[in-house]
Amino acid sequence: MTAQAEKLSRSEVEALVREVLRQRLRGQINPPPVRERSNTDRQAGGAPNPLVVNVSARHMHATPADVEALFGPGATLTKLKDLYQQGEFASEQLVTLVGPRQRIIPNVRILGPARNYSQVELSYTDGVYLGIDLPLRISGDHKDTPGITVLGPKGAITLSKGVIRAERHAHMSEAD
Repeated sequence: MTAQAEKLSRSEVEALVREVLRQRLRGQINPPPVRERSNTDRQAGGAPNPLVVNVSARHMHATPADVEALFGPGATLTKLKDLYQQGEFASEQLVTLVGPRQRIIPNVRILGPARNYSQVELSYTDGVYLGIDLPLRISGDHKDTPGITVLGPKGAITLSKGVIRAERHAHMSEAD
């Protein structure tokens, strides 16, 4: 059986969040208990479940030309660490996002390798903070999406589209 949630407007979500925060600050609501790992979280042999889950709610993908515009002529992405998707990596390069309300989100990591399109993936709350109504999309689907200004140490770009809230998805290899 599947329960379908009623779609709430942005203003309704904001009002609910404000009310819960007020109640928490007044001590009317206790924080949820911390869930301890139990034996049911382990495989039969006692080893932890090998499934690795990561969330990346805020990052950017960039074209080689946009990397050069942000970090200077000849700049390329420098690998900081590998991601679980084969061939993908978190780069050392960080940018600052500037939304239409002139609010900023600094230290947004660019993921590599460079792509044939530039895209910014943000969380719902990042969109509220910046003043952007983020459409829920599969990565790469930029039709009718908003844009954003991106600042780097050597320059800035303004994307006319490509800012999304990524639809839930999983990256897996064939072995998974």
